[in-house]
Amino acid sequence: MRTSILSLLLLLTSLTAMAQTTEAVAQKAPATTAETEEENSPWYEELASRITLNGYAQGGFEWNNKNGQERNTFNLKRTLFWAKARITDRWSFLFMTDFSSVVQEFYTDFRITPRSSALNVRLGQFKNSLTIENPLSPTVLELVDVCSQGVTYLTGCGSDPKHGVNYGRDLGLKVYGDLFKGHFYYEAAVMSGSGINRLDLNNQKDYQLRLEARPMEGLRFVATGQRGTGHAIATSAWNPDIKVDDNYRRDRYSIGAEYKVGHWAGARYKEGRPLSLRAEWLGGKDGEVCSQGGYITAVVPIVKGIDAVACADYFDYNTSADGWHQTNATIGLQYWFYRKCRLQLQYTRAFCGDMRGPDYNNLQAQMQVAF
Repeated sequence: MRTSILSLLLLLTSLTAMAQTTEAVAQKAPATTAETEEENSPWYEELASRITLNGYAQGGFEWNNKNGQERNTFNLKRTLFWAKARITDRWSFLFMTDFSSVVQEFYTDFRITPRSSALNVRLGQFKNSLTIENPLSPTVLELVDVCSQGVTYLTGCGSDPKHGVNYGRDLGLKVYGDLFKGHFYYEAAVMSGSGINRLDLNNQKDYQLRLEARPMEGLRFVATGQRGTGHAIATSAWNPDIKVDDNYRRDRYSIGAEYKVGHWAGARYKEGRPLSLRAEWLGGKDGEVCSQGGYITAVVPIVKGIDAVACADYFDYNTSADGWHQTNATIGLQYWFYRKCRLQLQYTRAFCGDMRGPDYNNLQAQMQVAF
């Protein structure tokens, strides 16, 4: 008896739902042509329209006489591939891996504000917010070594042995967005602080803030900062008081500006290259040791896809001790032979403090292929 009553109730519920669905369909406004085409399109076409694939490889030849020893070698520095899936018009997911190293990024973005980009949230593993250069792709940065000494050290790209090689990335959560019709941009993030593909090695989180003012087209002023705690995985010669497995204060700051005369024509770097000038002063504190420095980089388009590149870069790894500074002077040319593809040739003279070793020369040639 109970089974019959239950079956009858289920039947009535199903009929009611079917009636409501039929009524809703009857009252629904006629579908637009775009909606009709999307509904009638094969599933694989819709899937393909929502997924974007990109990648690039950078490799070449390097000669130097660092530490009094000549060295020359061919190299393959980066082979990155990533896929971005647009789940809805406000929700997306990205996965990036470097076939020559490790998984680099995986995160999801969601735009909270429905009609503007004022408030977005990102969760996962991604580039941290520090400095002007770190969030930029190596495919558009001018140096074969990608970033200046200070950016490489302070953002965790690899020259700080205490923090390890983390490619300027970390695990965490951030909110970001554009305000005042794009004249102001912000990022606020809470990060693990231990780098990529790694659990947090202490219970303290790192807090980062990035503010950008864009008063006119092509010009931006950028300030970034971090308050956090590091966990040493190795020791460094310029900061010997921090031992392996020590938790230590790890703060960072930067202030700089970038000006571009002209604009990229979409992704067609060859046809739409700007004359650009970028300068930044930056520093940090690890335990009781302060570091600071700055750089200025200029790129001048010459003719037919050829740019002249020049960079002056200074960084002092320990401002309270003598001999830990280094100045790099770089000049070179780059030739954009097809869209995002280029050839680079650069010469660097490194002037080193006594503790950094003797001065040396570095000659690099690199080819970049990207899509």
